[in-house]
Amino acid sequence: MQYLEYFEKLAPGRIRIRKKHAYYWNDITYFCNYFSHETLSVLEVGCGTGELLNEIKGRVKTGIDFSPAMIEQAGKQFPNLDLRVMAAEDIRLEQQYDLIILSNLIGYVSDIQIVLEQLHKVCHERTKIIITYHNHVWEPVLKMAERAGLKTKSPVQNWLTKDDMKNLLMLAGFDCYRQTGRMIFPVNIPLLSPFLNKFIGKLPFFKYFAITGYAFARPFSAALEENTTNKHSVSIVIPARNESGNIENGLLRIPEFGKWQEIIFVEGNSTDDTWEKIRQVKEKYTGSYRIKIAKQDGKGKADAVRKGFSIAEGDVLMILDADLTVPPEDLPKFYHAIASGKGDFINGSRLVYPMEKQAMRFLNMLGNKFFSRAFSWLLEQPFKDTLCGTKVILRSDYEKLVTNRKFFGEFDPFGDYDLIFGAYKLNLKIVELPIRYRDRTYGSTNISRFKHGLILLRMCLFAARKIKFQ
Repeated sequence: MQYLEYFEKLAPGRIRIRKKHAYYWNDITYFCNYFSHETLSVLEVGCGTGELLNEIKGRVKTGIDFSPAMIEQAGKQFPNLDLRVMAAEDIRLEQQYDLIILSNLIGYVSDIQIVLEQLHKVCHERTKIIITYHNHVWEPVLKMAERAGLKTKSPVQNWLTKDDMKNLLMLAGFDCYRQTGRMIFPVNIPLLSPFLNKFIGKLPFFKYFAITGYAFARPFSAALEENTTNKHSVSIVIPARNESGNIENGLLRIPEFGKWQEIIFVEGNSTDDTWEKIRQVKEKYTGSYRIKIAKQDGKGKADAVRKGFSIAEGDVLMILDADLTVPPEDLPKFYHAIASGKGDFINGSRLVYPMEKQAMRFLNMLGNKFFSRAFSWLLEQPFKDTLCGTKVILRSDYEKLVTNRKFFGEFDPFGDYDLIFGAYKLNLKIVELPIRYRDRTYGSTNISRFKHGLILLRMCLFAARKIKFQ
């Protein structure tokens, strides 16, 4: 009750106070918006005077707050928003939402776990949740700012560590799949503040002093307990350039899984008889397999994969490199990982199990380890292998990725980074699945270590600007 009285008294001046500290609040809005999309339904729990909800991208936007005075102020500012007086501890909404945001709310609730458990009422199995909260190391600094009159005085808050937040989400039935922090200097001083927050604050040591913590979560999927064998149909895209000797073998080694399968061969500017072999295999096995074939329009693996995905009809989209260094027999593992809800984007990892001797050359191994370190920092999660060819995504998510592609641009000739960065931008849970990497049995690699390594480095630097230093 003390919190309600506090916010009721605060409400008449809240809009003015928020504008005064707009530099801080606008950064929270920007970062939450980074992971939203125009097609999503959005709920903000503890919406206050509505500024964040008004700015967030979404087709449906609902805000709830336990303070009638706050909702009154929000309604005056943004009459087009769906705003309700409602306590976070007792959510009574009929709709389920794609994205739920709790911005600086959990510091002011008496039982965080109960509030989090209430979210299940408005979640479907693929709902994403973003929670923002004050970093506990800032508690003495903010108290000093209150005494100095630089910050609005507030009641005693809950101060949480990252581990506290992750544990509370787990207890409430949510999977916390990513945590990060932003802003080490919350006061707007031209040139100085952008430099400290945009660059220095993103470095490994300094990020632990960020004032705002972010937790990204999703419900633990009920599908984990279900039989997912026939849950989704599957499209397996096999880009092939100079892989004539692997075409028939690759098809026959794919196990049966999913509701139904289609195999899509996309030939790309081969100098051998790969296209003729693909046509022969289609004619020979049409009665036993659903087979589609196509020639890519441009060059590079990314172009071939996009061609294959554009004609795919399955619920789940998979890539299988025609060199068969990732065994086709491992594809059911990828299917079950995404069908059971363990992840939204499944990325193969070749760097866990021992490899066959000729599977990956020494310099390639060094390059992969370098890029894995870079990606772990970029994506705020451990990431071992960026360039494994086998990647799996739901077609519904890929269609959103395509509309989002303009954010990063047509920058990736291989397609791996386009999919990984796109999945991150869509706020998907990315999971790596270890596989055993095999030697080639036919042909030679299409990868040039130095030329393509430099391209990958440039893409990594470009992505750092679009993901980290934004």
